[in-house]
Amino acid sequence: MAPFDLAPHAGSLGYFAIFLLVGVGFGAVLEMSGFGDSRRLAAQFYLRDMTVLKVMFTGIIVAAVLVHLAAALELLDIDRTWINPTYLVPGIVGGLIMGVGFIVGGFCPGTSLVAASTLKLDGVMFVLGGLFGALAFGETVHSFEGWWHSTAYGRLTVYGALGLGAGSVVVGLVVMALGVFVVAEVSERVFGRGRSRDPAESGETTALSYGEPSLTGRKAAAFAVGLVALAGATATIGQPTIADRWRWKEPKLGPVLAERGVQIHPAELVELRRDLTLSVRVLEVRDEADFNRFHLSGSRRISLGDTEDPGVVRQLLAESDRTVWVVVGNRERAATEAWKRLVAQGLVNVYILDGGIAGWLGAYPLDPCIARADAARTPAEDDDGMPLRFSVAVGDRVPSSHPDVLRHEPKLDCEVVERANAGPTIVPVSLTWFDGTNAGHFEYLKKVKIQKKVAPKGGCG
Repeated sequence: MAPFDLAPHAGSLGYFAIFLLVGVGFGAVLEMSGFGDSRRLAAQFYLRDMTVLKVMFTGIIVAAVLVHLAAALELLDIDRTWINPTYLVPGIVGGLIMGVGFIVGGFCPGTSLVAASTLKLDGVMFVLGGLFGALAFGETVHSFEGWWHSTAYGRLTVYGALGLGAGSVVVGLVVMALGVFVVAEVSERVFGRGRSRDPAESGETTALSYGEPSLTGRKAAAFAVGLVALAGATATIGQPTIADRWRWKEPKLGPVLAERGVQIHPAELVELRRDLTLSVRVLEVRDEADFNRFHLSGSRRISLGDTEDPGVVRQLLAESDRTVWVVVGNRERAATEAWKRLVAQGLVNVYILDGGIAGWLGAYPLDPCIARADAARTPAEDDDGMPLRFSVAVGDRVPSSHPDVLRHEPKLDCEVVERANAGPTIVPVSLTWFDGTNAGHFEYLKKVKIQKKVAPKGGCG
């Protein structure tokens, strides 16, 4: 299934040849479209020649239709395709700066390289200016880095932000583009009036014309009908579900899960949280009542439904590749299901806490006046229930919740707890009260291996 993993071939001659051919092809298309001439590019801002808009918009809608149609037919895993992270405000400001430069200079970075390759002086100067600007940015970005990374939305798509189906958005995009093409043709006829299509008649020294449509009549109609039909097929078939995506990954990840390759010991989680080079995020897939009784310090409670919420998943995907995710349930059933859904949607470095909260409290037990074994509940009867009966809800306000951090906590008075709950007398038991310095020593197999978000990046600047 596409996209194909080229990482194993990185550094080889064939690897570089692929990108060379793609670049040459892209440059050739831009040159054939007339994008090596700054006057043609600037003419669109005077509404005389809309070739840039028509060519670029054609590329956008054709790519959108074919990519999502391939995903609908299960030929492409769209979660593995690179989408530039969105930083809203810096993106708007950068777009305005680039737009002004486009109007004044007549080029964008890609088209300036095309012009420079044909030794056009204005293209060469634009490229040099762009390189100087990139150097100046690189040397000064540290002074406004906080703002530069502000308003981060991560991997943001139109259909994800609006909560719509990808197929519906593709159909809407195609219809909108066809409308824009009609308006562009009218604009060229109105504002390009008086401009000769024959350079010899107009005195032009180069082959520059205004208002020359790329497709007319039946060809244009056939193109529009075909594109709308393909977009409609994309919307009708629909995009793969999360269950479909797990089915694609199950042959590789299923055996790892079955062999307990992703279930980490509680002590490994404690060790990870002490590693200042990592960002450890704990997701507890538990109901609110159990979470309030006891949870790990700094954890976030989610439901199984949240693992399919595009907004929640988008937040998780926006984290850096130095983030380790640990999914925790009362035991492992809900956590395992959440793990499958998250990795199916492209989240990396996701692990399951071995034994869930039951396993954690086996390693770092609570004081017996807080919770005791519940003899009435057995794994056979309730495979994902809490194995303890709590006398009082403590949340994360006990040392068992944070054995990796020294935090002074008052030890509960069992007699006070008994009187408050009017329960049976609890026999005092000698138990080490964890204070962050005596978190225990365990022998376990380390399983966490940091996987980077490796993805091909590209685009036309």
